[in-house]
Amino acid sequence: MRLALLFGSLTLALLLAVWTTQVPRPRGADAPATAFSAARAMTDIEQIARAPHPVGSAEHARVRAYLTARMTRLGLSPQEQSGPLSPGAVRRLKGAGGDPDAADNQAVNLIGVLPGKDRTQPAVALMAHYDTVVGSPGAADDSTGVAAVLEIVRALKARGPVERDIVVVLTDAEELGLDGARIFFGDHPLRDRIGAVVNLEARGGGGRAAMFETGRRNGPTIDLFQRSAVRADGGTTSTSLAVFMYEHMPNGTDFTIPKDRGIGGLNFAFIGRPAQYHSADATPANLDQGALQHLGSQALEAADALVRTSALPGKGPNRVYSDVFGRLMFSHSAATGWGLLALTALFGAFAAWRARRATGLTAIQVGRGLLDGLWFLSLGLVLAQAARLLAGPVAGRAGSPEAYYVLLRRLPWMEAGAALAVLALALFLLTDARRARPRILAGGAAVLTLVVLLVGGFSPVILGAGVIAALLSLLPGRTPLTPWGGWLGVIALIFLFGCALQGAAPEAALLFIWPVLLAAGAAALAALIDPRLERRVALIAPAAIGVLSGAWLMGLGHFVFLGIGMDLPGALALIGLLILLFLRPLVPSAGAVRPLLIAAAACLVLACGLNLAAHVAEPRSAVAEALP
Repeated sequence: MRLALLFGSLTLALLLAVWTTQVPRPRGADAPATAFSAARAMTDIEQIARAPHPVGSAEHARVRAYLTARMTRLGLSPQEQSGPLSPGAVRRLKGAGGDPDAADNQAVNLIGVLPGKDRTQPAVALMAHYDTVVGSPGAADDSTGVAAVLEIVRALKARGPVERDIVVVLTDAEELGLDGARIFFGDHPLRDRIGAVVNLEARGGGGRAAMFETGRRNGPTIDLFQRSAVRADGGTTSTSLAVFMYEHMPNGTDFTIPKDRGIGGLNFAFIGRPAQYHSADATPANLDQGALQHLGSQALEAADALVRTSALPGKGPNRVYSDVFGRLMFSHSAATGWGLLALTALFGAFAAWRARRATGLTAIQVGRGLLDGLWFLSLGLVLAQAARLLAGPVAGRAGSPEAYYVLLRRLPWMEAGAALAVLALALFLLTDARRARPRILAGGAAVLTLVVLLVGGFSPVILGAGVIAALLSLLPGRTPLTPWGGWLGVIALIFLFGCALQGAAPEAALLFIWPVLLAAGAAALAALIDPRLERRVALIAPAAIGVLSGAWLMGLGHFVFLGIGMDLPGALALIGLLILLFLRPLVPSAGAVRPLLIAAAACLVLACGLNLAAHVAEPRSAVAEALP
């Protein structure tokens, strides 16, 4: 029964996660005039992305003329704004084989205005860039954003007069270092009238579009977005964790420029199908039209809310928020996190009290469970990195810019491999077999860490994780861990992580707080039903809640891996630890240890095989032909 619940809940969670990460069906040209239509936007993409159009090329001039005509037909009265390319942009363009002299070393933005009823109010800017890298048609990056902006303007006009001006800013030279956005916000007369920005971007060629970045002090903006997002086709994909992560990454888009000027807004992008990023394969025919529909529909509803509100959102405390399966959003203040943690502590204490009375649970057993969770996380970081290195070097040691794009094409293989490696470790942990040979396990962890550091380069995180894993492997404790000790120990570990992050970065703490709250609630319910955890009915609660929570965590892990998994595949080890919150009480009987060990070994072999297979599926020589 426990084995069936274990694998059944994992399977159902995976299926639910796959379903929730699908894009909506693209709307046809016959869609209502007030709706966003991917088919209508595709007519522009097919013209814009006929060929690569980097700054200075003949195609670049053709695309600019086409967009000027389109903006004129929409009633935007477009104007050109020219400005000098930065020295860095000139070097990048020359280095890629472009010709900045053909553009007179200038970037040319296209700016148009759709007047609102009250032209004294702050305006809303719809922004995307129309240049591409050398060698890529850029159907996604960022022809999708440009075409979506045009379709959004058409739909907004069909919905009736707007309260405030809409300023369309199609920037140039974004691929060379955000020069077009700098030029607009540097000296254009309209720059000081912009009160909010909706920016559209892409990295790849498909997948669900996420609202991944806001202006700082985003509380009122999130409140408005939450109300508008439910009307978008396919709902929304968004979490304050993404906003927190992107704030601390070196990446940038055109939205970076107004954000640094203190202007609020929303930044949307999709990052699936990474093989198409800056590739010759990024053609209109290869574009995921469902991704276009999701991107444009979310941006339309957000823009509609902004241009029709009586007052644009001001500054306020950051909100903690997330979508749930892409269909709805929850949000709360940062301080609410402390209340949720207090509720978690009450649930956990109740479960521990009931378990102590029924089974003699001790603090030492809970402590051993906590250390088991820490061991899993530490070794999981190392193991995921080791499996990922089989697919190629980390980006910092790739040796050439082309190698980065090779690794991007192998990203789906890396994700599957890292996930299977983490699953293998989780199954191994559930057998309690790690206590049988502590010295061998500690030595293996040390050797694996050394190999990863030698092959992948020095990383203090990997070194620290390897040392912790090796030391924890040596701790005494050959007696099996009790079900309650293992379960409450993991809950206690995540609770401590949640408290630490709640104090340091509450926007990111929801990753720990909500799963641990649900796990503690499931533990309290199970303890109420059967404090000995022997009756099957007591295990239904963690299994059922585990399906829903596991699916949410898997979906979140997928987007996290697309963003940072190339260099930090160990992020999936953290997701695995959180899923263990619900798997730990489903530890099967001693008779099922052998099947679990076989399954763990099979997962590990498959993880290594998939990463190695990436070299055959995406060979460097073939990938090079599709690159600039």
